[in-house]
Parts: sequence; structure tokens; C-alpha cells
Amino acid sequence: MVNIGFLDIWKRNRQMRAPKNELDKSTVFSILPKAITETKVTLEPGVFNIEAGYPDKPSRLVVGSSSWWREIDPTQPLLEIPVSSVQIAESIVRDYSNGIVMCDMGETRPGLFFIPGDVSIAELKSKPKNLELFELAVKRQENWFRALVKLADSFWARTNGNPMSISDDSRMAAKMLKIEDRPWLMEYRMEDVKVAACPACGTIRNSVFPVCANCKTVIDVDKFNKLGLKFAS
Repeated sequence: MVNIGFLDIWKRNRQMRAPKNELDKSTVFSILPKAITETKVTLEPGVFNIEAGYPDKPSRLVVGSSSWWREIDPTQPLLEIPVSSVQIAESIVRDYSNGIVMCDMGETRPGLFFIPGDVSIAELKSKPKNLELFELAVKRQENWFRALVKLADSFWARTNGNPMSISDDSRMAAKMLKIEDRPWLMEYRMEDVKVAACPACGTIRNSVFPVCANCKTVIDVDKFNKLGLKFAS
């Protein structure tokens, strides 16, 4: 039986880092017009902040290598497992984008991408290979914006114009695409939004409208008749 004392436990739990390779760097670029924070709880360093960016003014974050530690023996210090900057940059881009509404991780996705090395904004737009990646990111983000606007149109129609059904990302997308004719782009204050539960099905609804969008029950008969509404046969 191994007798592990306090000093042994302290030695075992030490996280001893080897010297970092200062040449191991990658650059994450963003043309997404909102700030991003990605946290990798098992890595050190593991918090990555990227400022808002735009096609005409991309933001960038240079990342180096990170590490995690593995226990191999109760009496030995933890073993450092280095993670390269390319893996870190790829993880930041993939983990943020994967799972976002209307992102397919292909041709419809936020404008995040990375390039190995410490790449400046000037180098991004001057070197052909870098410029190709940048233009592809712009195209993919525009596709994502259009998908978000289409989704907002659908939610607006399905909820009888409930402004709470529209996400901030959809409003951001419409702004970036310079779309101004959508009714859901109007500024709403929470106190101006009149919501209530449908007495028939309990779904939260905008009380301005006489019909429940969920169960089609006519809540306000007088308003329904005044507007001359009829159900499609």
C-alpha cells in the first residue's frame, strides 16, 4: 500500500509548464459585428476574447499554444500535454460557430476564420491565399445573415408579430444587410409589449392580436369581426 503524504500530494498536483515555443502562433480573424469570448476550461491559457469586427475593419486575435495536464502516477507531477496554436485557433472558430442558429458549418456561418502564424490586417488583404479566405468568410457570413432574416420573418408571421420572437442576431443581420423594410426592426420597449396567456391553450401571445397563433382560438371576437377576418377554408 502506497502511503501518500501532504508533500507527495503537493508534488503530484503541481502544474509545471515547459518553455513555450514563441514561434507557435496563429491568428483568428473576425468580421462578426459583436465581441466574442471563448472559454476552454481544461486549458491554460483558456480564455480568448475577440473584439467585434467588420468586413472593412476585421478584428484579430493572435493565439499561442496552451496546455492541459494528465495524471500518470500518484507519486509523480502531472504530465503537461501541449496543444498547438493551430488546434487552439481551430477550436475557437469551430466551438463558437457549431450549434449557432442557422449555421451549417459550411457555406452558411459567422465570419470567423484563422490563419497559421502572426498575420497582420495588411497581410490578410494583400496576400492572395489570405485574401481568398477573407472573401470566402465574407460570403459565408452574408449567407448566414440572409438565413437569420428569413428565420425572423417566419417567427414574426407565426407569432402574430411578437417582437420577443426576434433574436438580436436577426436584427444585427438585417442591419448589416441594410434591410430596413421589416416590421420586426421597429424598436420596442418591454413595457410596450402586451403579452398574455391564451385562455384556451396557455401559450404566451401578443394581446394586440385577436387570434392565438398556436391554437387559432379567437380571443377578441369584437376585434376579429371589426377587422373582417376570416379563417381560410
